[in-house]
Amino acid sequence: MAYEKFTTLISTGVPLKSENVDTDQIIPARFLKAVERKGFGDNLFRDWRYDREGLPKAEFVLNDARYSGKILVAGKNFGSGSSREHAAWALYDYGFRVVVSSFFADIFRNNALNNGLLPVVVPPLFLGKIFAAIGHDAATLFRVDLPQQLFTIVGSGESVPFEINMYKKECLMKGLDDIDYLLSMKGEIREFEKRGQ
Repeated sequence: MAYEKFTTLISTGVPLKSENVDTDQIIPARFLKAVERKGFGDNLFRDWRYDREGLPKAEFVLNDARYSGKILVAGKNFGSGSSREHAAWALYDYGFRVVVSSFFADIFRNNALNNGLLPVVVPPLFLGKIFAAIGHDAATLFRVDLPQQLFTIVGSGESVPFEINMYKKECLMKGLDDIDYLLSMKGEIREFEKRGQ
C-alpha cells in the first residue's frame, strides 16, 4: 500500500505530554479486529478521548479545539508495549504524519516508518521547547524537512537534526512501502535475473 509522499511538512502540533504511552493506549486491543488499515483513527486514544457513554472528554488534547495539525508532540518513551502495527495505522488514519518525542520504542518506530508515519527523535531539552512554544501559542508552526533531516520551530528558527534509516527515508519521500519499493525495481530485478542465467 502506497502512502502520501513526504518531503517537507509545515504544520501546527498537538501536544500530548504523557510519558510511557503504550500501544494499548494508542489503540485499545478491542479495536484490532479489522484487517484493513482504514477506520482506526476513529478509535485513536479511544479510552482517553471518550467516556463510557461515548462522549468526548473535554480535558483530552484531541478534543481541545485549540490544537490541530499533522504533528503529534509526545512525551518520552512513546509507543512502548506490544508490537501491534495498528498503533501506527491509527495515528496515520487520524491524520498525523509526524510524531515527535525524545524516545520511541524500537518496534513502534519501525512500524511507523513502515506505514508512512515519520517518528522524529529530538533531545529532551528541545522537546521541552516545542511543548513550551505550543503552550505559549497553539498556532505555532513547525517545519519537518525530511531531505535535510531537520525539525524547526518556525517562529524562533531553532532547529535540530534527526536521524533516519536511509532506505526508509527514500521510501517515505517516494510514498512507497516495502512491497511498492520492490515493485518499483522490477526492471533492475529482471536484469539481475538475466545476468544470473
